Amino acid sequence: MDKLTAYSVKLKKVVEIKDPKLVTMKNGRMAVTGFAAEDPSSKVFRILGQSDVEKAKKLIG
Repeated sequence: MDKLTAYSVKLKKVVEIKDPKLVTMKNGRMAVTGFAAEDPSSKVFRILGQSDVEKAKKLIG
């Protein structure tokens, strides 16, 4: 996981997340939200597993 990616429903493919932000959902799970690098009008969201949370924190900073 060297870059954060998510599936874009609008573009129908996996895209890199531009301006990623780590968020906590209502149920306590962590997720990354941001915009698709290829289409800035397309918002993407990826729910993270426990092992992915630490990697995402390092990539976001």
